[in-house]
Amino acid sequence: MTAKLRSGIIGTGFMGSVHAHAVRAAGGEVSAVAGSSQASGEAAAVSLGARTAAASPEALIGRDDVDVVHICTPNATHADLARKAIAAGKAVVCEKPLATSVQDAQELTDLADRAGVVTAVPFVYRFYPAIREARDRISRGEAGHLWLLHGSYLQDWLVGAEATNWRVDSTLGGTSRAFGDIGVHWCDLMEFTTGHRITRLVARTSRAYDQRESGGQLSSVATEDGATLLFETEKGATGSLVVSQVSPGRKNRLWFSFDGTEASFSFNQERPDTLHVGRTESTSKIAVGPQTLATPGGRRYAKLPPGHPQGYQDCFNAFVADVYAAVQGQEPEGLPTFRDGLRAALLTDALVSSAAQQSWVDVPSVDNPLELLKSSSAVERQKQ
Repeated sequence: MTAKLRSGIIGTGFMGSVHAHAVRAAGGEVSAVAGSSQASGEAAAVSLGARTAAASPEALIGRDDVDVVHICTPNATHADLARKAIAAGKAVVCEKPLATSVQDAQELTDLADRAGVVTAVPFVYRFYPAIREARDRISRGEAGHLWLLHGSYLQDWLVGAEATNWRVDSTLGGTSRAFGDIGVHWCDLMEFTTGHRITRLVARTSRAYDQRESGGQLSSVATEDGATLLFETEKGATGSLVVSQVSPGRKNRLWFSFDGTEASFSFNQERPDTLHVGRTESTSKIAVGPQTLATPGGRRYAKLPPGHPQGYQDCFNAFVADVYAAVQGQEPEGLPTFRDGLRAALLTDALVSSAAQQSWVDVPSVDNPLELLKSSSAVERQKQ
């Protein structure tokens, strides 16, 4: 970068700290942070290494010493804050979901396009070196014809009816929790790595607990603890996904197997230093490192020798570095933008609609506004 970019982080929780680390790793500066109150902002300014605390998110967005706004707040607040940041001409990094409705996600995407500002949504699993290696190998035909795409994303942080946070509240987190929070990560990774797009799906959602403790009392839960879905792609593949936030012992296990007629590619996010490549005559476990990965995409993001695993924070650092490179006028390949956030919103609405209707539903393309409008209207009618 030719100049140090200055960031403003809205949100003082776990994700705010992840963003702050990534900003500094990218050579940027955390100019300001804003929380839900002046006191929380001032405390976060110390813990996140920001130069100052802004009085409010709006005050942070309006600061002259903020070039990039990072939105790390509860889901229901994303759209309004992103609108204000775009209107101020700032680059925007917005945590997923970009918005809790398709309409808002479409509006934000259009606003950003018209304003010409850089936008990004942290689908950070794209930045594992093993993922880029698999993507490059699949694109050059090593898998043969991909016909079966399957996997899971399992966590256990909501095991126990006493476990809760704001994401459980549908007014803050949105109509889908497990899929909207982590299932969209898997879908983004599948589509990014394989080049396939989900066109139809059928889904079921379920809850381990119909009530969770909140403020010392049990309250009904409207969002799902888990989801299962089958899907089809435009290139003729079929697939399946299991998502859960109540799977004991599974901390953050995003796993997939993308199976072709010549080879299969498998990855486990909890073991990110290895890419598994299966063939009928052999199975390879490729250690991740600049010396062992064979493709430009894999080597670009492999910073450490084999045997030195790069993890989640490293991916986030690489993501923010690419965002800041885009702000500086470069065009990093594979940067997830608001269009990818819109794609996630479409998938989430399709899942919610399918589970309610107990039927297959089509997933519209982000490139077809008429199809998008028709789908959005149908989903909204179904929810009423």
